[in-house]
Amino acid sequence: MSTVSISIEMGGCMMRHSKAGITLLAMFVSLHLMAQQAVADSPAPPIPETQAKIKRLGFGISEITLLPKAASRIDIHTSEIAQDSSGRRFAPYSSIMYDLDGDAWVYKLTAPLTFVREQVEVESITGDYAYLKEGPPVGTQVVTVGVPELYGTEVGVNGE
Repeated sequence: MSTVSISIEMGGCMMRHSKAGITLLAMFVSLHLMAQQAVADSPAPPIPETQAKIKRLGFGISEITLLPKAASRIDIHTSEIAQDSSGRRFAPYSSIMYDLDGDAWVYKLTAPLTFVREQVEVESITGDYAYLKEGPPVGTQVVTVGVPELYGTEVGVNGE
């Protein structure tokens, strides 16, 4: 059986690796990447009941009810979705959150201290306002301060 040797030059240094060594390295990297993906795909750990109550609604959306102490710590602020004189709906740009796929979302207030993420389609951004093609109706209260904290609570990111 013949042995194949591969030479790799990195930064002026010549390194020699056997074909078996390269294969083992590739397998290690593949296994490491697969393990990272498995961790990323695993369900988030439950949020302690002392912070929030999470009710899964389906399609990756949850209803978040903050307990008063958590709401006070986060200092949630909201604002209404409004309409300009031409009938275009807008919301404070600070209420818009983008996910990893680039989709835009807002957290709307559905009951006292209770929030649900809703997808929006941003038409344009002018100054501090995002004009919406799609999303909640005029008058809906949306979160403007505390959006990242709500998202972390919903998907299970530990803030400690």
